[in-house]
Amino acid sequence: MEPAVLREDMVDSLEHDAKAVVRSERVSVAMRTVPREPFVAEDAAAYADRSFERLGTRVLSPSAAGRLFEALDIRPDDTVLVVGVGVGYTAAVLAELTDEASVHGIDIARRLVYDARSNLSAAGYSGVLVDCRDGARGLAEYAPYDRILLEAAAIEPPEALREQLVPGGRLVMPLGGATQTLVAIEDNERTGYGTVAFHPMLVDGEQADTIERNRTRREDREHARRDAERRKGWEQDWIDWDRA
Repeated sequence: MEPAVLREDMVDSLEHDAKAVVRSERVSVAMRTVPREPFVAEDAAAYADRSFERLGTRVLSPSAAGRLFEALDIRPDDTVLVVGVGVGYTAAVLAELTDEASVHGIDIARRLVYDARSNLSAAGYSGVLVDCRDGARGLAEYAPYDRILLEAAAIEPPEALREQLVPGGRLVMPLGGATQTLVAIEDNERTGYGTVAFHPMLVDGEQADTIERNRTRREDREHARRDAERRKGWEQDWIDWDRA
């Protein structure tokens, strides 16, 4: 079946009363426009309503992505920052909702940054800027933003992200630890959009592709491994225990 037909079926199911995660016409049109196959390794399953793992990150299911878009309430001239851009799919849909040049994405994992850039280019959204940054610090060079989307859970909203919003701007994020709620934060007001389950936000040094910077820790671990593998005296084949 043609991808365009599969996208139509996907969004129809998201709008149906059984799910009802897509309610606005603008989100519906954007999700019907953006192809998912550049962002999902398995083309045949690109439009299935489930999440995928890719390069150590989770590619959100269409339902989860739709909830984020509705909570953000993007206006046509909004500037948007996506924190934890991952493979780039949400950034592509946001580019449809506003403009490519108005969407910036950051991720703490460098290989995901390269992957997102490649995926966005393949999908026709090469104008979206993607950079490697610590998400908790945001992207101050291009601030302020009308909307910030944090695609990772945190116990409290990162202060730097709140400071990079325009007055009255909106931060959407999963808030909490073991139990999380999708919230939209505007100034001091919080609006909940139901429970969610996202990976926690990483800090520098926790990403899967990081190089461990503490040389002593690396060396201690290597010495411990070698000690564990070294054979004891009674295991050595050069000792003749019968003649000892």
